[in-house]
Amino acid sequence: MNLKKTAASVMLALMAHGAAFAAPIPVRGIVEGFYGTPWTQEQRVDMMAFCEAHGLNAYIYAPKDDPYHREKWREPYPEAQFKKLAALIREAQKHNVTFIFAVSPGLDTSYTALHGAMDRKKLLAKLESVYGLGVRDFAVFFDDIKEKDGRGQAELMRWLDEHFVKAHGDVSPLFTVPTEYFLPDMRAADGKAKPYTKDFSSGLPKDALPLFTGDGVVMTGLSGKTLDDAAALYGRRLGIWWNYPVNDYMESKLALGPVETLPDNGIPAIFFNPMTFAELSKITLATGAACALAPESYEPQAAWEQAIREQYGDLAPQMERFADQSQHLENNWAKIGRPDGAALRAEMNAFWKAWPKGEDADLRLAALRKKFGELSETAKTLQRHLPKKALRECKPQLRQLQRLAEADSLALDLLEAERAGDEKRAKKLTETLEKKMKKIKEAEPKAKISENVCRAFIEEALAKA
Repeated sequence: MNLKKTAASVMLALMAHGAAFAAPIPVRGIVEGFYGTPWTQEQRVDMMAFCEAHGLNAYIYAPKDDPYHREKWREPYPEAQFKKLAALIREAQKHNVTFIFAVSPGLDTSYTALHGAMDRKKLLAKLESVYGLGVRDFAVFFDDIKEKDGRGQAELMRWLDEHFVKAHGDVSPLFTVPTEYFLPDMRAADGKAKPYTKDFSSGLPKDALPLFTGDGVVMTGLSGKTLDDAAALYGRRLGIWWNYPVNDYMESKLALGPVETLPDNGIPAIFFNPMTFAELSKITLATGAACALAPESYEPQAAWEQAIREQYGDLAPQMERFADQSQHLENNWAKIGRPDGAALRAEMNAFWKAWPKGEDADLRLAALRKKFGELSETAKTLQRHLPKKALRECKPQLRQLQRLAEADSLALDLLEAERAGDEKRAKKLTETLEKKMKKIKEAEPKAKISENVCRAFIEEALAKA
């Protein structure tokens, strides 16, 4: 596969014909671009086969905590690691996946005359060494750095285009990520490009493909208008670096939901950034592949259910209940993924409206008790029967879900005792439930799940009592 045609020429065609473009997205793949423990060789090899099976045609090698990708970018890979890289490249070729080698020199690269020339030679040597392994697709990233030198970065990209891309003739146009890589950070209050974005976008080689993350670093949804506004700033369509299911900013919570619907108005490339948990990332990645192949007809729920069925077989019902409670990640700057346990949360809300004297209060309590029992059994079953690779990645969260479900059932007992006026039993249940809640809180730094559903219900019940 040659991404020179599938990325650059497709991008130019999109620019010429406006937003009208049929699926699939031409370049669609995975970017191993998370912070934290990089994937192992075994996980990467396995992911190449996964990509081929699901119609993903590209993989960007860019693990933030591989020192030779970022901190020690000037240094060549040690021989043992270089051999592994060569083997991985062969594996990608075997599975018809374009291997894109990325370097992130922005932490300390120099753009001044003398030191800049030395750094350019170091970077060129790094790329040439991987070219010798058969790679023809490369990326240079400038994300997550303090210094914003759009002009210097663009000059470096033009130099590489002349001395590496054009010099070889068979190298695809470069991918890049700017330092301002989401739309609100790219433009000023008047809607015009900020100085950095103006310098970087205007100085890039005309066929280089920048990637951006949408309306935020990690943000639910992506609109066609966002794509168009970013394209207007850059004078070209931008590719997407999609930060789901990556959870490096909240590793205690697993992102197990589907990729939400993306617009179909001319995305030249999309790369999904996974979790360090490679096996569990496959649920979301399979849905992302389905979306990238047919964005116009993509149904997140159907794709999610299918992914779980394909990956977990007879355990699919249990895995679906578990994953349903671990979809949404949110902090003070990130918000992405569908709400956890939306159906169960709706049942809880209806229960509280009926409790304690509503006509269907007992029926709703019984329904909740059944759901909590199912979740507890789900956690136990998955701990016993999940394949080892998946279990290693989610055992803390399964244990936490079991704690929550059991505490939720106890909360129902407490509510019944309160309604019956059994103060002695209610007091004992309150003390027991508070002890369980203490254990739940102690586990949260390493295992969060269902915060606004199962966990919230316990505190709601304690408040009522």
